Amino acid sequence: MDQDDFWATIERARDLDGPLHEALETILAGMPAEAVVDYRQHYDEHKAALHRWDVWAAAYLIGGGCSDDSFMDFRAGVIAQGRECYRIALTDPDRLADLPLVQASASAGDDGEDIFYEDFTYAPSHAYKRVTGEDGLFAAQRERYPRPPEEVDMGEDFDFDDPAEMHRRLPRLAALFLDTPE
Repeated sequence: MDQDDFWATIERARDLDGPLHEALETILAGMPAEAVVDYRQHYDEHKAALHRWDVWAAAYLIGGGCSDDSFMDFRAGVIAQGRECYRIALTDPDRLADLPLVQASASAGDDGEDIFYEDFTYAPSHAYKRVTGEDGLFAAQRERYPRPPEEVDMGEDFDFDDPAEMHRRLPRLAALFLDTPE
């Protein structure tokens, strides 16, 4: 499975009825175990690339706060939205403000739960177990890919609780989620 196959798998799952994580699990369960391992490796690489302060700040604004665990869920949700959402988050996280999902969250005043998608993370593990009868996805992944994804430079850390700083760095998201700039 290459990058295009990875994204095509997510798009196929998005085209099916029902919860996305269940659709993804079903699609992956129809593949050989090695393809499920490859999928998980691509997923981990994409998730690692999003591990940056500016992306975390976007998650913080959208979610009204964002712990370490919530940031993992946010990155899963960005990937679950597909290649274009991922590209936006990776190149200019402030442009996430254009996504209907994010705009709906701002309008509803909710905590962005639709883009914080923990269950999406577990679909490959469940699929691997369906294919092999075992819980060994991570062991199989480390065997096939002995080196974990490279850590990225997180960029400059900054104060997510400083509204002026958030308006400066993520003006569009801050306009959606913060009352007024300070």
